[in-house]
Parts: sequence; structure tokens; C-alpha cells
Amino acid sequence: MACNTRLQRRLTVVQRSLRLLLLMLAASAGAAGLPALPAQGLPPGRLMMPPLPAPTSDTTPGAGIQIYLLTMGPGDAVWEKFGHNAIWVRDPARGVDLTYNWGLFDFNEADFIPRFLKGSMRYWMEGIPAEPMISFYARTDRSMWAQELELTPAEKLELVRFLEWNALDENRFYHYDYFLDNCSTRVRDALDRVLGGQISALTDTVATGTSYRWHTRRLTQEELPIYTGMDIVLGQPGDREISEWAEFFLPMSLRDGISRVSVTGADGVVRSLVKSEVQLYAAMRAPEASRPANLILAYLTLGAVLAAVIIALGVASDHGGRSPRVALAVIASIWSLMSGLVGTIMVLTWTLTDHTFMYRNENLLQFTPLSLLLVYLLPRLFLKERSSRLAVRVSATVAALSLSGFVAQLLPSFYQVNGEVIAMALPVHLALALVAWRLGDASGA
Repeated sequence: MACNTRLQRRLTVVQRSLRLLLLMLAASAGAAGLPALPAQGLPPGRLMMPPLPAPTSDTTPGAGIQIYLLTMGPGDAVWEKFGHNAIWVRDPARGVDLTYNWGLFDFNEADFIPRFLKGSMRYWMEGIPAEPMISFYARTDRSMWAQELELTPAEKLELVRFLEWNALDENRFYHYDYFLDNCSTRVRDALDRVLGGQISALTDTVATGTSYRWHTRRLTQEELPIYTGMDIVLGQPGDREISEWAEFFLPMSLRDGISRVSVTGADGVVRSLVKSEVQLYAAMRAPEASRPANLILAYLTLGAVLAAVIIALGVASDHGGRSPRVALAVIASIWSLMSGLVGTIMVLTWTLTDHTFMYRNENLLQFTPLSLLLVYLLPRLFLKERSSRLAVRVSATVAALSLSGFVAQLLPSFYQVNGEVIAMALPVHLALALVAWRLGDASGA
């Protein structure tokens, strides 16, 4: 029983760690220009529901339905920093009050971890009663907005039919992608579908000056270990500039974007897509960052301090003391193991998985599988167990690769935004190579 308990705890830790990498959805800040913004006067911590549709004398099918874009802001946990959204349908005539949500997955699925590692995660869509869902997000202190959409009765009926079809067991599952096919893009696409592609036509060529990495950094910068890990594994594809349409992979960007969209009906009349907005709940937390911080000095400081410690221990080792050599061997082993494992993961991800946004990763020049050799070679050299020309050569090669990644930033084909990673890794690789050369030369290696 005790063994089972320990195993369960370890599995729980693994699941939580995987979840941090899974949920890459995000939210951006600031909405403006809406017809009604009662959100401005809502006290923090108070929940307010919009009124039910008023009875109408219009007998046109679909006239009495309300359609909302429901958007939830960030929360406390790392995976909650990215926000969420859903389509909310209220139809008093049929007694329907459901939120259609594409962000569901199950850690307990037998093939969940293999799918995650392969990059073929399976998510699904489901209609969830509105009141308990909204109450849940209020209890977790996450801001919520409901934007009522100005759709024609025919468009409402078409959207509801599509949502109900999509929620069927045979249709609800889909292949999840962090940036290209997630809960927010599914909402975007469903609305664009009933509007005949008008949202995509209006936004697909609008430049934003942002990228997937830009937003990922912005929304994870308060959690530096997660920020660093995501920044390292995200490759060149994450640095291409994205359009406003692509930026709607972020729930809050979709909320902001549709507030600026006007569509043309079958009668030729132009109307704003958003009829009104109400903030259902105002969280008692600081707003999310509007842009990523420049942390290159912090990472350079970290790399320089670690490099200085390595060099100081190397100098002390010249005087014959064993303690500096032991400390140097420990630091070199830990850094080389971390560097080599990260590099190996990047190689395997690029060559064996469908995580396409992790392909063509220039950080392989900073964290290379070659460093795994140094886990064995450097301690033997530093502890004088055996002189090794190979240790000197491999450490020099690793440092040269890191330096080449820095110099390559001058070339147009090397456009990955990884200055912070280089600032952290390059000083350490150079310091290890220098100390290995000094101690190897002193021992005749």
C-alpha cells in the first residue's frame, strides 16, 4: 500500500509537469470601443449575470436566442495564466443555457502520455451548463466577460445546429495544437463559419508586430522556470510575425478583436458583430502584462555569475586544493547533464514528434547532446583521476558551438529570438572550456 501511494504521488507530479507544457493558450489585455461597458463599474469579487432574453413578438425561428462569446481571464496556477473561452447559448424557448467549451482533456486516458510526447494530444468539445461553469471561474477569482453577438436569427440557428452537432460523441474530439488548433481558435472558426468567412477576411492580413514567442513570454514571465523552459524548447516557427486572425489563438485577443469587427448581412446592412459586453466577474488580482519584459540582463548576470564561480574554483584548483576540484566537478556535472538532456529532448522532438513549433531550434547550439560526454569526462579531469585530452576537446567544441550560435545572429536565416538563452549559456560554456584547458594543460592532457 505504501509503495502504491508513493507511485501515485510520483504520477501526480509527472501529470502536473506535463500539464504545464500542454496548456499554451494565452490571453492579452485591453478591450475598447464597445456599445456598453458595465464592466467598468463592477466591484472586484462580485458576480453579475446578464438578464435572460426578454420575450419577443418576433416569431422568426432563432429570434429569441442569445449568443455570447464568454471569455475567462488568467488565474493563479501556471496553466491558468493563459485564460479560456467558450460560446454561450441561451434559448429560453427550449430551456437551453449551455456553454460550449473546446478545452477538455483527460489525464487518465490510457494513451494520454504517449499522445502528449508524440504531439498528437486529443481534446474534445462539450456543452456545459452555464451557471455552474461561471460560478466555478468566479470561485477561482478569474475575471469573466460575456459579449452578446449581433447575429441574425438564421445565423443563430446555424451556429446552434453546428454546436450541437460538434458536441456529439462521434464529432467532439479533435487534434489539439498549442497555437493553431486550440479552444480559442475553435471558437473563432465556429463564429467565422456562420458569418461566411467575414472575420478571417477582415483580420487575416492585419499585421500585429507580435509572434507566438512574444505572447508566450508575456504570459509566463512571472514564472521564470516555466518561462525559461518554454523559451528554450520553442524553435524558429515561434518567431514568425502573426496576423490578427492568428493572434486569436489567445482568448483575450479574440475578445478584443471581435469588438472591432463589423459584418455585412445578406440584406447588405453593415452591423457591429458585438452588440454589448458585460463583465460577469472582476478578479481581485493584478492585470496580466501587456508586453514581455526584457530579461536579457538578468540571464546574462546569471550566466556570468556561474561562469565566475567556475573560473574561481579553477584558479583555486591550481593550488592543489581538493575541495575546489570537488566543487568544480559537481557544478560541471550538473550543468553538463542539464545541457545534454535538454539538447537531446530538442533533437528527439524535432525528429520524432509532431511538435512543429519546436522544430529548427537554434538553442541546440547552446544546449547540445554532446554535453552528456562531459558529465563523465570533466569530473575525471578535475579530480585528477585521469588526464583527458578528450575532455578538453569536447568542452572546447561545446563552447565553440555556443559561440557560433551567438555569431550566427548576424545572419538573416538565424532569426530565432533567443538572446536570453545565449546570454545565460555562453559564459558558462566558455568558462568550463577555459578551466578544462588550464587544468588539462597543467596535468599534461
